[in-house]
Amino acid sequence: MKKHNFSAGPCILAPQVIENTANAVRDLNGIGLSLIEISHRTKYFEPIMEEAQKNFKELIGAPDNYHVLFLGGGASLQFAMVPFNLMEKKAGYIETGVWAKKAIKEAKLFGEVEVLASSADSNFSYFPKNINIPSDLDYVHITTNNTIYGTEIHHDIDCPVTLVADMSSDIMSRPVDVTKYGMIYGGAQKNLGPAGVTFVLIREDILGKVSRQIPTMLDYRTHIKEGSMFNTPPVFAIYAVNETLKWMKQMGGVEKMYELNKAKAQLLYDEIDRNPMFMGTAEKESRSLMNICFVMAPEYKEKEAEFLEFAKSQGMEGLKGHRLVGGFRASTYNALPIESVKALIDCMREFEKKNA
Repeated sequence: MKKHNFSAGPCILAPQVIENTANAVRDLNGIGLSLIEISHRTKYFEPIMEEAQKNFKELIGAPDNYHVLFLGGGASLQFAMVPFNLMEKKAGYIETGVWAKKAIKEAKLFGEVEVLASSADSNFSYFPKNINIPSDLDYVHITTNNTIYGTEIHHDIDCPVTLVADMSSDIMSRPVDVTKYGMIYGGAQKNLGPAGVTFVLIREDILGKVSRQIPTMLDYRTHIKEGSMFNTPPVFAIYAVNETLKWMKQMGGVEKMYELNKAKAQLLYDEIDRNPMFMGTAEKESRSLMNICFVMAPEYKEKEAEFLEFAKSQGMEGLKGHRLVGGFRASTYNALPIESVKALIDCMREFEKKNA
């Protein structure tokens, strides 16, 4: 039976990315050595790192004064590295879910944090609007897509100070105006590759402005200077990221990804809104294109476990909602084919026929 992978992450990757990476693990480009046993400081890996950085900048449309870093530690380490490098006195944060709250907690270790807006009042079911941003902040931090609650901001906000964005779960899913951001970062394991590497896109001029001493390993300037090879980088994950970037270019780039993502999300949201057994959990204007969250309608609540079991029997994987919210979550990242969304819709309609 064909499997349809709706996992929130690590998540589905394009078949050619998996095949090419698996081949490289066996033998990298016919050199007689595996990707995972070569030195990172050789003619074998250095071109891969350079190509990945080049492809990333090209796809996202980053100007020359931005640097691409591939680091360890996940987005969770960035929650501390961002304020360590950028906060002198005070920063603004927009609270839109669990990951934003974690970022706020870390930032408070380095200075004053002003929560500029929050959707906690409705269990993070919307992305705040009309946010007032003071001009005396060192930076503003946003989480553009909220995997647990299925909300997303669909535009690049105008910000009078440096804007920092955690785009872990919607990077390369839609076009962004990079020039509106001082920094974009995230874990790769949603749209870019497997777990194990973190991407950072950063404008050089925002660095070197804090008075504190920064440990060498936690200083972005260290990694810029050393080309992400100050220490041994996660070579396997970076190789897979580069294969994903090459696949995206072949597919037509970020614009094409956006077109496909909108089509997938529209199909599934339309079915959620039509089907009396299900209901969406996010405000319609804030609905995510990447993580589509829904629950059973109140009168069918007792059918939740039964639907999950039925869906799994039909090849649907990774549909269970996050433990904090329950229900269902269909993650429709770039590599998920529209056929999988259609198969899920068929599954929902079949379940409706049996139960409604």
